[in-house]
Amino acid sequence: MTKPLPTLSVICPVYNEEEVIETFHASLSKVLNTLNDRYSWNILFVMDRSSDRSLDILRELAERDKRVQALALSRRFGHQMSLVAGIDHSDSDIIIMMDSDLQHPPELIPLMLEAYEEGNDLVYTIRKESRDQSALKRLASRSFYRVMNWFSNVSLASGEADFRLISRRISTVFREKIRERNQFLRGLFKWVGFRSKGIEYSPCERIAGSSKYNWSRMLTFASSGIVSFSKKPLQFSIIIGVIMAIIGLFSGLFSLINFFISHNTPSGWTTLSILISIFGGFQLFFLGVMGEYIGAIFDEVKGRPLYLVEEEINFNKP
Repeated sequence: MTKPLPTLSVICPVYNEEEVIETFHASLSKVLNTLNDRYSWNILFVMDRSSDRSLDILRELAERDKRVQALALSRRFGHQMSLVAGIDHSDSDIIIMMDSDLQHPPELIPLMLEAYEEGNDLVYTIRKESRDQSALKRLASRSFYRVMNWFSNVSLASGEADFRLISRRISTVFREKIRERNQFLRGLFKWVGFRSKGIEYSPCERIAGSSKYNWSRMLTFASSGIVSFSKKPLQFSIIIGVIMAIIGLFSGLFSLINFFISHNTPSGWTTLSILISIFGGFQLFFLGVMGEYIGAIFDEVKGRPLYLVEEEINFNKP
C-alpha cells in the first residue's frame, strides 16, 4: 500500500493585488509543481476585503485550478488576521505563509522544505536589506527590531519576515490555544518555541501595485508588537516617574530656599514653567502608553471573533 504524501498548504494574504495576482499564481504553481512527487499541495488565498477586482480574479483561478482555494473576509481585518484565518482553515501537515505580491520569492520554498525535513518545526526567513529601499526605511526597520528585542522576551532577527513555514504541531497550537485579538505573529511563532531555522533571502522587485504598509500602519504594527510582548514600557514609566518626582522635590527645595534668601519670587517662574512642561509631557506620554495596554485588554474582554468569513471558494463541505 502506497503511503500518502505529506500535505502542504501555501497561505497567501491578498489585499488590492489585481495587477499581480495571476502572475504570482503562475510563478508559485511552477515551483510547487516540481514537488508533485513529494507533497500533495494546495494554495489558499485569504482575501482581505478589497476595492479592486482581486476577488473576481481569485474566483477565475479557483475555477481553472482546483488546487486553489480562497477565503473572502467580510471586511478588512488586516494582514495578521488574514494569516490566522488561513491557519484556521488549513489541515495540512505543513503550512507556508507568504505575501502574494512576489516580493517573497517562491523559489525559496524547496529550501524551506529541506530545513523542515531536517526536523525543524519553524522555518523563518530573514530579509536582506535592499538598495532600492530608502535610507529612512532601512533605519526604521533596524530600529524596530532593536527596540523589539530590547523590550520583549523574544528575540527577532533583524529583517525577519512573515514568509515562513510551520509544522502541524505549531499550527495546532495556534488553532486551539493562541486566540489573542491583537496577534503579533513574528513574536508569537518565536514564543511558541520548538526547533527552528532561519534562511536569508533577497526580496524580489515589486512588478506592479504598491506597498500596503505606510508609516501609520508600520507604527501601529510596532506598537502592537511591543504591547503584546512586553511590560517594560509600564515599568519604565515608574522609573521615569520616580526620577521626575526627585527632580521636582529638589527644585521645590531650591525655590523655597531661594525665596527666603533673595525674596526674588519672580525669578522662579522660568524654572516652574519648564518643570510643568516636562512633567506634563511625561504624564501625557505615559498615559498614552497605559492607554495602549488598556485598549489591548478591552479588545480581549469583548470576546469578538478574530475575523468573519463572507465566502469560501473550493472548500469541500462534508
